[in-house]
Amino acid sequence: MERRKILIVTKTYPSISTKYGETVCTAGILLDENEKSLQWIRIYPVRYRALDFEKKYKRWSIISAEIERNEKDYREESYRINDNSISVVREIGTKNNWQERKSFVLAFQFSSTADIKAQGKSLGIIKPKSIEKYFCKKDSRDWNPRQQGIQDQVDLFEPSIDLEKIPYKFGYNYTEIDNTEHAYSISDWEISQLYRGCRDISKASTLEGKEKEAIAKVKQKLQDEFLSRNDIYFILGNLKTHPQNFMIIGLFYPLKPANQEIQTLSLFDI
Repeated sequence: MERRKILIVTKTYPSISTKYGETVCTAGILLDENEKSLQWIRIYPVRYRALDFEKKYKRWSIISAEIERNEKDYREESYRINDNSISVVREIGTKNNWQERKSFVLAFQFSSTADIKAQGKSLGIIKPKSIEKYFCKKDSRDWNPRQQGIQDQVDLFEPSIDLEKIPYKFGYNYTEIDNTEHAYSISDWEISQLYRGCRDISKASTLEGKEKEAIAKVKQKLQDEFLSRNDIYFILGNLKTHPQNFMIIGLFYPLKPANQEIQTLSLFDI
């Protein structure tokens, strides 16, 4: 493995892998030693919740870590990481309406999902031509039996808190510059944490009431606030087993020019 620098752009909500246990898929920009952007990169698996505190990188951190190409993954952006080797170098803030973040990420912008596919890539950022609708759909409340069996295994040397399954999918119906329409769900950890955080602080007396209030708060953020105030880009990634299927793995949301005087904050600091 070789030690390299990576800008962390997005993290997906943890999932249960039959091979790796609980893991987080992280996408970012591979940097040279002078922090010049080189390409999109996917690092996997990361046992994020089991990392030591000082290794738990936040979104928009530049980290240094030992990585190598994952030769078992056909996607050229996919790298294995030694998550015990992670060190956080610095964090990239929101100064000047995300100007430094833009300088790293928008150099690798694609025009559409079709453009990502045509260039043989599996990761990219696009700006939708229009966003027609935000949606929320019910999902299963439980992990499938195989995933639950993995989570139920007791490790006396590495105890952990059970990973909650989010029972809703949030996403957008949108149109790209080539007039192709998509309805993509969002796997960004920020969005799942937004839902969980709003539910957990709800004063409602029942779980149903707490969830209803949390769903309303997510809608307020993703529909009412984002679509009126923010300049929305989608970070897209495909599935290894279904390479033609993409999803939104992260949102990039500086303010629209007319709103730049308003301070912009991350949804949750994770």
